[in-house]
Amino acid sequence: MNQDLLEKAMSGDAESQYQLALCYRNGEGVEQSNEEAAKWYRKAADQGHAEAQCNLGYSYENGYGVEQSCEEAAKWYRFAAEQGDSIAQYNLGNCYENGYGVKQSYEEAVKWYRLAAEQGYATAQYSLGNCYDNGNGVEQSYEEAVKWYRLSAEQGDVDAQNNLGYCYANGNGVEQSHEEAVKWFRLAAEQGDSIAQYNIGNCYDNGNGVEQSYEEAAKWYRFAAEQGHSSAQLNLGYCYDFGEGVEQSHEEAAKWYRKAAEQGYAFAQCNLGYCYKNGEGVEQSNEEAVKWYRLAAEQGNADAQCILGSCYVNGNGVEQSYEEAVKWFHKAAEQGDVIAQCYLGYFYANGEGVEQSHEESVKWYRKAAEQGDATAQYNLGNCYDNGNGVEQSYEEAVKWYRMAAEQGYASAQCNLGNYYENGYGVKQSYEESVKWYRLAAEQGDSIAQYNIGNCYNNGDGVDLSYEEAVKWYRKAAEQGYAEAQCNLGYCYENGEGVELSHEEAVKWYQMAAEQEDSIAQNNLGNCYYYGDGIEQSYEEAVKWYRKAAEQEYAKAQYNLGYCYENGEGVEQSNEEAEKWYRKAVEQGNSDAQEALTELGYNKKE
Repeated sequence: MNQDLLEKAMSGDAESQYQLALCYRNGEGVEQSNEEAAKWYRKAADQGHAEAQCNLGYSYENGYGVEQSCEEAAKWYRFAAEQGDSIAQYNLGNCYENGYGVKQSYEEAVKWYRLAAEQGYATAQYSLGNCYDNGNGVEQSYEEAVKWYRLSAEQGDVDAQNNLGYCYANGNGVEQSHEEAVKWFRLAAEQGDSIAQYNIGNCYDNGNGVEQSYEEAAKWYRFAAEQGHSSAQLNLGYCYDFGEGVEQSHEEAAKWYRKAAEQGYAFAQCNLGYCYKNGEGVEQSNEEAVKWYRLAAEQGNADAQCILGSCYVNGNGVEQSYEEAVKWFHKAAEQGDVIAQCYLGYFYANGEGVEQSHEESVKWYRKAAEQGDATAQYNLGNCYDNGNGVEQSYEEAVKWYRMAAEQGYASAQCNLGNYYENGYGVKQSYEESVKWYRLAAEQGDSIAQYNIGNCYNNGDGVDLSYEEAVKWYRKAAEQGYAEAQCNLGYCYENGEGVELSHEEAVKWYQMAAEQEDSIAQNNLGNCYYYGDGIEQSYEEAVKWYRKAAEQEYAKAQYNLGYCYENGEGVEQSNEEAEKWYRKAVEQGNSDAQEALTELGYNKKE
């Protein structure tokens, strides 16, 4: 130790006492000791040494060599500040801003920040700019904020450089300029500031103020991510997930998502849940997925809440529960999540997990529909179509179907086609009907394919063409649509649009009949009755007639009555014949009426 310094300090020289305190603080020439530093700061401070007073305040603020006390810190900062010490003025302002050892007051904070700022103290200039930025203790003014940020930034303060960059990026207090924003972000980033590194990564990611470059974005995100910046970790994860600026790697994506997720960042937790759900970069685990979704959901992340609801719907990683699903969908829906709103509409409509309520269903479908969700628009159209939860209105149904249809929603296009075909809520138009059927049909909608097949079969809105009818019936039939299978069978049976083939007719009738299509069941019965395309069998004919008859298909009821009357495939019974004829008559079948009134029954169809 410098003996001369010690002697002067011992003799009461305030500056020497202050310098000796610094030696103890930094361990220069003496063993480092915060207690000894505080002791000598106090001696100098008691003599009015401003820097010693400031440092003694700092010791009290942080509990260095003394018992921590914000009140004592503020007391000593004030002594120094009143002597014009800029650091003490800043520190006292900070005490007022945060209520440390004094009653919180933005106005007092601004007063002391300004005194320090006007002396050129960069940190105080930044803090004063922040007060103007947010209107704390002063009238809000972006222009004043920019002024003080700039003074601080030009001295190299990274926080001020960052905030000045934000001002340029958003046009707050200055003319908007992404180029200027990048300039200031870069200055802070090159000093190692993680926030600025993240910001400049974003600029490169989106091409704001610089030429777009995923490589540069990933570079800057990495700098920030390695310092623990959670948003940068998330974005670097995205880069790896999608191979933007780096070689695609789900493992690396999951690694960076995890780092951010473990800091409690909800978006990263949600993404990590997705990784576990799909086994991307980690071993697939629905349970782990739910764990991370739940952590994000409990922080209010709407995406995670909606996905967690889906997990409960399907029992993925949790015990299946519609009640729990509805609970999470509600949380997400109330934040405006359209998928959750759509789900809620469905659950209220069907009474799953909640008491059934078409009115609530409509409410949630409408919220999603008004945000432009095509599924919700279609479902709301259905509500108006059927008068569920709203007064029935074809006009309102058309309105919502059209919105969904114009977004390419196939089922809505098909329904809109049906409305034009039948003149529901719109002026009847086969041409418009065909237009909308075709749009849906070309997307693979089987009902629309069947309907446009009918249009060609009947020449409604298009030139009659059995060949085109067969083409569209086949598309729908191959997707398992029973009515199309039946009609395709009819085309083969009659050689309309295709070469006549009873075998092909039987094949398609059989497919439709096994799906309980009553017309196909009756027609298949006819094939067995006459032995067309299949080995003749009255017993099989009766079997299929019965199936169709029990579905109240009048022609099949007549045919079954005819079989009973003549004992074909069944034991002869006039009573059973009468029973089935009467059922057909009740539906207006004239052949059955003749069979009941005449002694010799009509020829079978």
